[in-house]
Amino acid sequence: MIENKLKQYIDLASENIGGQVLYATDDFFAEKENLIKEGRGVFITDKYTDRGKWMDGWESRRKRTAGHDWAIIKLGAEGKIKGFDIDTNHFLGNHPPFASIEAINLEQDISDWSKSDDLAWEEILPKSPLDPGSQHFFEIDSDKIFTHVRLHIYPDGGVARLRVYGEVYKDWSKVNPEELIDLVLVNNCGKALHCNDMFFSVMDNIISPTTGKNMGDGWETKRNRTPNNEDFVILRLGHSGIVRKIIVDTKHFKGNYPDSCALDICSCDSDAEVLNGNHEWKPLLPKTKLEADKEHHFENEIVPIKHHVTHVKLKIYPDGGISRLRILGTIK
Repeated sequence: MIENKLKQYIDLASENIGGQVLYATDDFFAEKENLIKEGRGVFITDKYTDRGKWMDGWESRRKRTAGHDWAIIKLGAEGKIKGFDIDTNHFLGNHPPFASIEAINLEQDISDWSKSDDLAWEEILPKSPLDPGSQHFFEIDSDKIFTHVRLHIYPDGGVARLRVYGEVYKDWSKVNPEELIDLVLVNNCGKALHCNDMFFSVMDNIISPTTGKNMGDGWETKRNRTPNNEDFVILRLGHSGIVRKIIVDTKHFKGNYPDSCALDICSCDSDAEVLNGNHEWKPLLPKTKLEADKEHHFENEIVPIKHHVTHVKLKIYPDGGISRLRILGTIK
């Protein structure tokens, strides 16, 4: 299925990684910023505003003039776009019948987005039909690097969410090899590959650039009653490197933080081999006690590793929640 294929990629437009809705021709009924929020949007039956029915999405008024509405989204991380989900969830009698998407690579934002017709946009999704209350997955065949997208709806109406699935791009030639950076950060091409459990919240959250906003904005496993249980998540670094410092943040996790954690590392060119176990994990951080709702910094505790690292495995005991993980190091 296209849906499963696309969801293996990062949502480049997500507000969680710094995406922004910069401009919309009209958002009279519902704010443009809702387009890139988490979830599919909710519907509250009796909730109204002074402009009409409250809707969790972007909704323009009924157009009584020529033309159509559009919105511009700045990607949280530039990258190769592999596909979209245009979700009209809860928009039933007020969804747009059609949509299209353009993209562009800009070195810097312009001062007046209302004049963006003057820019050299490239259409990467032609005008396509939309159904009410539905997700619409579209696969894109392009290896170009984009920084912004423009969603067109015809002629007006409401879209709950826009997902821009793709691969983060970073020009590593511009990074000083002596600079200390977060090697696992999603904006630096880091990727959560696999975990044994994410019952309450997903593994991708722990490498977001933002600070965790609540207990749901982290990676949390279910309660495990098995003696000596170990939950884990495997992550690929955005660039191979030497680890200098580790930050494990249990922010918001108070009655459900892990008792302790440990980190292993490996050097492997293939994600498949890592996931299949065809590699050797070596300890980087020995099993260490954690505290509730606290940012833990580890530097002197790190086991000296001379070779470069490509993947890390965060292990927690026996279960619980981690808000963020930072792997600070230099590229190699």
